[in-house]
Amino acid sequence: MTSLYIHIPFCNRICTYCDFNKFLIKNQPVDEYLDCLVKELETIPAELDTVFIGGGTPTSLNDRQLERLLQFIQSHFRIAAEFSMEANPDELTASKIHLMKLYGVNRLSLGVQTFDDELLKLLGRTHQSVDIERAVDTAKSSGIQSVSIDLMYHLPTQTLDQVKIDLEKALELDIDHISSYSLILEPKTQFYNQYRKGMLQLPDATLAADMYRYTISRLAQSEFKQYEISNFAKPGHESLHNKVYWQNKEYYGAGAGSHGYIDGQRYYNIAPVPHYIKAMHQGDAVKEVHAVSREESMEEFMFLGLRLNEGVSKSIFSERYGVTIESIFGEVLQQLEAARQIVVAEDRIYMTEEGRMVGNDVFEKFLLSV
Repeated sequence: MTSLYIHIPFCNRICTYCDFNKFLIKNQPVDEYLDCLVKELETIPAELDTVFIGGGTPTSLNDRQLERLLQFIQSHFRIAAEFSMEANPDELTASKIHLMKLYGVNRLSLGVQTFDDELLKLLGRTHQSVDIERAVDTAKSSGIQSVSIDLMYHLPTQTLDQVKIDLEKALELDIDHISSYSLILEPKTQFYNQYRKGMLQLPDATLAADMYRYTISRLAQSEFKQYEISNFAKPGHESLHNKVYWQNKEYYGAGAGSHGYIDGQRYYNIAPVPHYIKAMHQGDAVKEVHAVSREESMEEFMFLGLRLNEGVSKSIFSERYGVTIESIFGEVLQQLEAARQIVVAEDRIYMTEEGRMVGNDVFEKFLLSV
């Protein structure tokens, strides 16, 4: 069995920081898109471990459209473990959460980002802080098994005190999972353009590091355990779907701009909705296929797996590639261990907290082609 990511590329508003494949839903051929999406989903094997519906904003679909998609997924697939869906707090109506529960969604991921209304406005979010508690209450009362929220730090004008307040409010919600991401300025976003023009001031690197350290420290004092660089969960509530990516396992992707990793090949779908629809009418929407080399797979095994607090397994590496991890990365491991950025144990290699603070620098060391 494997996993499946489904992309809904529509939003009611475009956020200022987002570089995902997304389009304003107004005047979009949503029903025709769903026709094509279902056609693509029909080609995917029915036995799955996890399914994740992301976007865009899946809850930008109306009730009829959402039910159509969820009904097909329930009838076509047998999902062994986890069925997750993203939602915006202000779009999570009682009727939509009822449909999610009815058709088997057992994990909800809410795009909260912050509880500060001024920062929410700056981010281009459509919800306010009052919508967050209502959405969480609605989800929990419906019987959804696990509720997660996304938070962001290193935001324009954001202070450490604001990060502290966000974390306290998140903990008050009594949810199961928190993701906390640092803002990254991505090209073609509004924030990126404003920054290039000198119109956007971000907290400096030292303050951003303090925000991250505080997040780790505060959540460690609660029931949450950090299990990945940006992710914290109560026992039994880690994101099984996302761990598929970090453990470099294979998965399917469906929808405009989605990508998958099957039989040692990464494939990428056409991103613009009209082009995706046209391609699906003609056969399939795959734009590009890349055969992952043994060297690339080893690199990915390391820099994806090291994102997890548990790190990577030496024995699994040996089973997968027929060589020891030391024979490929021995010099790099010695350097990073000497710098106290990783720990090399009997069977596992994992990053220290200091290593996680400079994670991207650590990951780059495992690029064999550089």
